[in-house]
Amino acid sequence: MTPIIVTGTDTGIGKTVVSAGLVQALGARYWKPVQSGLEHETDSEIVARLSGGVVLPEAVRLSLPASPHISAEAEGLSIDLDTLRLPEISGPLVVEGAGGIMVPLNDETTFLDLFARWRAPVVLVARTALGTINHTLLSLSALRCAGVPAGGVIFVGEAAPRVERTIAEMGKVAHLGRLSHLDPLDPDTLRAGFDAIDITAIRAAMEAA
Repeated sequence: MTPIIVTGTDTGIGKTVVSAGLVQALGARYWKPVQSGLEHETDSEIVARLSGGVVLPEAVRLSLPASPHISAEAEGLSIDLDTLRLPEISGPLVVEGAGGIMVPLNDETTFLDLFARWRAPVVLVARTALGTINHTLLSLSALRCAGVPAGGVIFVGEAAPRVERTIAEMGKVAHLGRLSHLDPLDPDTLRAGFDAIDITAIRAAMEAA
């Protein structure tokens, strides 16, 4: 089964929570190839806490909470895409990017370049708030231009049916559901929230790729 990649239209969009929910729902393992920022709870630690699933070690761990190319530069490093190979495991795998698809990994390449190498389907996480139509359609366009299959969009936030429909129709992409604000955010509320997410369509995208 091909891995599913979780990326977003921006940073702080809810990718890690969505990733944790997918790990729960798919019985998957989780991998964050590049982690920038180690002072607080990392994305891998959040996913482990929320999902109870198996979390694979990050390929690159950087202390500074910034774009990976800036974080790496601060440590005298440069991220080489050849070191970011998808783990060879049996069973489903959820892979989470950092920030949006155009976040640089080094001075020449972005996460989009990495996704294009992997050719795995992408779930795009998008807000329902003002500005999301532009951000989401631009992200979908960039994915398609790079030949990266878009498995669909998961929305995060308050219901905005007209906005969500516009993105799905104009972006010619599957609406995979919407995750509401969860308070408290814990394994049980996350599992309940994911009742609204089309896991069947996500699994089909992974099997078809």
